[in-house]
Amino acid sequence: MTILHAINWLYVASGFGVGFLVGMTGVGGGSLMTPLLILLFGITPVTAVGTDLLYASMTKTGGSLVHGYNRTIDWPLVGRLALGSVPAAILTLTALYLLKINGGEANEFITKTLSIALLLTSLSLILRRFLLAFYVQRVGELSPKLTSRLTTLTGVILGALVSLTSVGAGALGVTALILLYPKMDVRRIVGSDIAHAVPLTLVAGAGHWLQGSINEALLASLLLGSLPGIVIGSYFVPRVPEPVLRFTLAIVLVLVAARFLSQ
Repeated sequence: MTILHAINWLYVASGFGVGFLVGMTGVGGGSLMTPLLILLFGITPVTAVGTDLLYASMTKTGGSLVHGYNRTIDWPLVGRLALGSVPAAILTLTALYLLKINGGEANEFITKTLSIALLLTSLSLILRRFLLAFYVQRVGELSPKLTSRLTTLTGVILGALVSLTSVGAGALGVTALILLYPKMDVRRIVGSDIAHAVPLTLVAGAGHWLQGSINEALLASLLLGSLPGIVIGSYFVPRVPEPVLRFTLAIVLVLVAARFLSQ
């Protein structure tokens, strides 16, 4: 009964909805869940980010199993991303600890960084086709060696950003991978992005847990909804056209970012 009393069914429903969306598109984990926890449920930014990171690692493990079964993960690509993102996450969290950014100062810092991350994510969703066309015309196809290096650099950027805000592994990661690997099937890009998020969010979440910014009851409620949500979403063929889904998500993120900036 103690476990059942700790479960909040609104959190369970939120976890299911976000997990389902992540399973379909690879987008919407941190960029939706963290603002949802802060703005709708009143969770402090530090706790929201830390809890969401562990939530994401466990949720995307479920999604990775499905994508792995469907053979829509490029494991060498995942390794190149993790080579940059995991060390970057550790260094970012170490820097936060050494600088002793905590309490209200930490909440304000994360809120402002989160708003910027949400704006970047929304722009990557809205302008994805334009960015792809511009990239193809101006840059073209890169050499395998340069592509590998840029993939690791992308991991470094994602590692720092996700550790601070829990946002970026989905939309920003997928957009970057589409630019770097234009000939790769989008399903493999989404699957690889979800698989890469597992070690990244696990390491970043563990760092936040060591600093005491995890709400265990909240985490349990979110996982109860998100694990079935992401598995179902990974199999589900969406009836809503992908561009409509992407644009709607982008508008929501812009409004959320504006709300954070106005605080």
